[in-house]
Amino acid sequence: MKILFVTDLHGAEWKYDRLYDIARADRPDAVINSGDMLPKGDNLYRQNDFITGKLSSHFAQFDDMGIPYFCYLGNDDLRIWDDLFEETCRRYACVHNIAQRKVAFQGIEFIGMNWVVDYPFRLKDRCRMDSGDYAFQPQFGAGLLSTPSGWETLPDWHGYARKLPTIADELKSLDLPDRMDNSVYVFHMPPNDLGLDVCINGQAVGSKAIYDFLAVNQPRLSFHGHIHESPEMSGAWKAPLGNTLCVQPGQLEDEFAYVTADLESMALERKVELDFFSMGW
Repeated sequence: MKILFVTDLHGAEWKYDRLYDIARADRPDAVINSGDMLPKGDNLYRQNDFITGKLSSHFAQFDDMGIPYFCYLGNDDLRIWDDLFEETCRRYACVHNIAQRKVAFQGIEFIGMNWVVDYPFRLKDRCRMDSGDYAFQPQFGAGLLSTPSGWETLPDWHGYARKLPTIADELKSLDLPDRMDNSVYVFHMPPNDLGLDVCINGQAVGSKAIYDFLAVNQPRLSFHGHIHESPEMSGAWKAPLGNTLCVQPGQLEDEFAYVTADLESMALERKVELDFFSMGW
């Protein structure tokens, strides 16, 4: 099985167009889009327009080609749009929302999770403590949750978060595959200690819970995103963890990064294309 993997497109229409062009030319068996799919602008309350417009037509293109498309929303995609996203995915037979779900295709089970370890930024829709002893980072202000009527402010985010399931808890609640060696996990959050989680300031912010889960369970492959600049900071976009290969291609604003993976040979290639139009070329 050949997979085309992308992450963190953040509503960049030229990247969605390139993803379609590449899939049309290369005809992968499946496409995976690992979260933060919607625009990250000044008004996140208009992300619904992207879902019903560009994203729906993008899904239709893959449905017309008959290429399965596994995806979910990410931490910068408001949770108030989850139902709309689900409805949009269900309009297309080939599109599957894999947030906290397992989907089987051609003998491979794909299992997704889009929770992330808490960060300093204010939007907390999909944030969790990594484990019960997690130490919070300094915050940039009171936490915010999206609601249909506007932002809900959380003056005591730490206290609120302590009442939520941790990343370790969420991992335990996922459906297990019939065979780990025939499974692919898709976590928006990267594991720690593999160089796939390095921020622009050099801080490594990956999840120990995810690292431990992968180390114990040993799926064939795990895909990650979230830390856009990590490959440039650490020099690593993939790393072995026992028999599991962990992949995080990154995604800079003026580049389109993606990975092609052959699950039979386990040959993987990361490719990066520049946005020549925005550069004035």
